[in-house]
Amino acid sequence: MPTKQRQQVRKGKHGGMQLVLTEDVPHLGSQGDLVEVKAGYGRNYLLPNGLATIPTAHNIRLLELYKQRVFQAREAKMADLRALAEQIARVPHITIEANANEEGHLYGSVGAPEVSKALKGKNLKVEVEMVRLEGQIKECALYEVKLNLGYDIETNVKVMVVPLKQTDKK
Repeated sequence: MPTKQRQQVRKGKHGGMQLVLTEDVPHLGSQGDLVEVKAGYGRNYLLPNGLATIPTAHNIRLLELYKQRVFQAREAKMADLRALAEQIARVPHITIEANANEEGHLYGSVGAPEVSKALKGKNLKVEVEMVRLEGQIKECALYEVKLNLGYDIETNVKVMVVPLKQTDKK
């Protein structure tokens, strides 16, 4: 009956086990790093959860190919976000209607969800978490709102908050 052979785990200079990270692990390292960890941490957490692998020549080669694909996908995503930032910069402003009194004070407030919805209405895919507002908008006026699209790509959009038009006046 054949016995299952265990892969030889290399010891680090401090006596721990050496592993190659397959994912980013906070406070330890990023994907592809060769790290040295205590044997229990590696055996009981990193290896079973697929966060690391034993550094064989085959595993390192596979990881390098994977890193190239991730890098290419990241570059493509960044190019898409830059194009989105250019499209947003070409928009003069977006208009959001809100319930307000005669002085221009809003009964509610305008926040990131409303800004995101208005941009999506112009076929600009801006998610709520991309909108960087310093507090809620509570008055009718023209505001400059920062957008962080991701990967340190930022742009601004002008938001015009106007009173909701009343159509059923008698």
